[in-house]
Amino acid sequence: MTALLEVNNLCASYRGNRVLHGLDLRIETASIVTLLGANGAGKTTTLRALCHMVDSAGEVRFNGENISRLPTEKIVRLGIAHVPDGRGTFTGLSAEENLQLGSYVRKDKAEVALDRERVYAYFPRLKERRKQQAGTLSGGEQQMLAIGRALMLRPKLLLLDEPSFGLAPLVVQEIFEIMRLIREKEGMSILLVEQNAAIALELADYAYLIETGRLVLSGESGEVKRNDAVRRSYLGE
Repeated sequence: MTALLEVNNLCASYRGNRVLHGLDLRIETASIVTLLGANGAGKTTTLRALCHMVDSAGEVRFNGENISRLPTEKIVRLGIAHVPDGRGTFTGLSAEENLQLGSYVRKDKAEVALDRERVYAYFPRLKERRKQQAGTLSGGEQQMLAIGRALMLRPKLLLLDEPSFGLAPLVVQEIFEIMRLIREKEGMSILLVEQNAAIALELADYAYLIETGRLVLSGESGEVKRNDAVRRSYLGE
């Protein structure tokens, strides 16, 4: 498969304090990759560094183009959509208005309308609640809305940060099945940050394990799942 994203020696800092220490990552086209690790390991910072939202260094190539020094807005326009932890929906706006904001960089209004219906096909509950204020939606519906808003960008790569946080297991299962379907139908790549290692490894093709800002393990998901240290520390076996 062709590499969609190649990351070499990625470092990141907050207020001069180094948080990431030379990460190397690779994401193939139409693949799902998960980044595992404990709280504070640097997973969220990795996603932010890829979008140039934090002070970072190293080389990030997307579709063969070096995007390391591009501003966040240009990175978004190239086809990288970020769904942050905490969902980041605009709670005072309706569900449909949130989706509309997701297409703010696009000019093709007819295609935008079709894509909104496409999002509703993946998440029928959003269509039922399209006029409802986002802040009154359930946690699961807000997560669906955050993902749907990102899909309105027609991204080639979707960065998902802790999509299962605070959600009931059945809702998590539903959302992850939709993620699998989106990859299969649209060939979209997904980089998933997730503390629920079991469900993440079930969904992903490939996995990286990060500890204190350093990659300590990588491999195909089945291989990582069989690793004794991963089974003890992240799978509770």
